[in-house]
This record gives sequence, structure tokens and C-alpha cells, in this order.
Amino acid sequence: MAPARTGRPRAAGPSPTGQGTRADVLTAAAALFCTRGYTSSSTHAIAEAAGIRQASMYHHFERKHDILLALLLETVQPSLEVAARLLAEDDEPAARLWALCVADVRLLSAGPHNVGALYLLPEVSEDAFRPFRERRSELETTYRTLVAASGLAADRVDISTSLVLGLVESVILQRKRGVEITERTAEAIASAALRVLDLDPAVISRAEDLGIGVLDRIA
Repeated sequence: MAPARTGRPRAAGPSPTGQGTRADVLTAAAALFCTRGYTSSSTHAIAEAAGIRQASMYHHFERKHDILLALLLETVQPSLEVAARLLAEDDEPAARLWALCVADVRLLSAGPHNVGALYLLPEVSEDAFRPFRERRSELETTYRTLVAASGLAADRVDISTSLVLGLVESVILQRKRGVEITERTAEAIASAALRVLDLDPAVISRAEDLGIGVLDRIA
């Protein structure tokens, strides 16, 4: 992604988000990409929806795919930061895995637009979106580390990690269907992820009890 330039003013008028031009562009683009579609959303339409001149948008994002990349990174970078803190903790692995699942579901269900659905765009396989794919792979590695540490046999770790991630990312499809994702939903998905690993019920119950405290401590 090309670095943002500095110095060009936005169009007259207040920031719709109250967070500045860059946030306005990302919010407008998220709405358009998730409703009209990525290919059907022009940079002119994004700038208009953000309430700025098109030239002002190019001051922050040189190309449309830079906007999409920024949106995609926002769906994974905060979870990566949580994951790094969880790996540094010494709580039981199952409790840390439960906490990571909850944090990830919260992130994917945050905001008015289902940005996670953009994962499925064919454009995401292009080289321009490699930074996103690399970050997502890093996050998957953390999941795999915690799954393995929970006591699974080595030959079950990869498939179990895929199943856990599938449960977490199921919120994307649920949002597309109009399902409201609540805190209870996030915790239920995290608990289901531990059950997929076929952990002892007592281990799962303890992970649920400890997990919220783990999240609160690293927040």
C-alpha cells in the first residue's frame, strides 16, 4: 500500500465520522463495498459518500485497492495484537484460546458493515493484498499454537485449527443473513471451538471461567 501523502485539505464541511478524512473514506468505502460491491464502487462514489473531493481521497489512498487493503487489515490486525499478548501470558492454553476466539468474533462483528465478507472477493488473491493474507496467516499460526498447546495429538492440530477458525469466521455468514452477533454469541462460539477439539468438559468449563478474566487483563 502506498504511503499517504500529507498537506492537502479535505473539502469544506465537517468530517462525517468525526475522525478525519481517512476514517471518512474507509467508512464510506465499507458501506459501498458491502452493499453495491467492490467492482461497482468507483473512487468518485466513495469520495462523494465521504463528503470530500476525489483529489482529497487520493491524498490518503492512491488507488481503490489501497482502500480495500486498509479495510481488510482492520479485520485482522487488532486480533493479531491480542494474539501476541495472549502468547506472552501463562494462563492455561484452553483459556487463552477461548479468549482469542471471543476477541476475534467481537472484531468481525464490530461496526455497521460486514467487512469480513470482503475476504471472499476474488481480488483478495492478487499480489496487492499479500499484506492482508500474510497477517491472516500469522493469526492462524497463533490459533494453531494454542490448539497444539491444549493437548491435541500432532496429527489433529491442522484440521482442528481449521475447524476453530471456521467457527470464528462463521459470524461473517451470520451477519450476511442478518443475525445479530451479541457478546453471548461470541462466548458461545468460543466454547463451541473448544468442544470441537474434544477437550475434557472440565477443561472447557475452566477455560470459560478464566477466559473473560484473561481478556480483561490484556485489554
